[in-house]
Amino acid sequence: MLQTIEQSTSKFPAWSIIWLHGLGADGGDFAPIVPELVRPDWPGIRFVFPHAPMRPVTINNGAVMRAWYDIVSMELDKRADEAGLRASMAELDLLIARERDRGVPVSRIILAGFSQGGAVVLAHLLRQTVPVAGVMALSSYLPLGGKNAEEATEAAKGIPVFMAHGSFDPVVPIGLGEYSRRQLQQFGLQVQFKSYPMQHNVCPDEIRAMGDWLSERFAAR
Repeated sequence: MLQTIEQSTSKFPAWSIIWLHGLGADGGDFAPIVPELVRPDWPGIRFVFPHAPMRPVTINNGAVMRAWYDIVSMELDKRADEAGLRASMAELDLLIARERDRGVPVSRIILAGFSQGGAVVLAHLLRQTVPVAGVMALSSYLPLGGKNAEEATEAAKGIPVFMAHGSFDPVVPIGLGEYSRRQLQQFGLQVQFKSYPMQHNVCPDEIRAMGDWLSERFAAR
């Protein structure tokens, strides 16, 4: 199983948020957001920040770095290494199973990801048979193209989605995020999409919007 960084807001967390970092980062990348995000009236949460495996990345001249999959092209339907992406989805399944074994039901697990990590959680979202409580994808896109229609499950339709994107993002253009939102909506999912005047990063307004969306998820259970 992947190595992780964990933070818990109580001794016996009732919820888990599994958060995947972006290309070249590690599990520590989003851990500092926890104090800004968490609200006093929330239930106990275990935040799980896994480290992606080290692998060569084609578009970065084969440099070895933490990556959830190789990026072989800048074209949307061709950019993700499918084998690596599916391997990362399988790793995510193991992390979900561990949270379930530690007493948090799948219905109280939220998946989150930034950039490449967001692509993994969006692809995983469409293939879930036991639905999680929600999915957050930040500055990201939906990979695997036409295979999504072939592999999407009925269970996925009930999973709420939060997406946020920078309107000046030079790494994953906002058009890819908007196209991915439309794809998810065509599959019957409810998607809240927010854009912010930023590049490929996270801003305070976005963190507040995530907090509002998470509060709705907690209230619904």
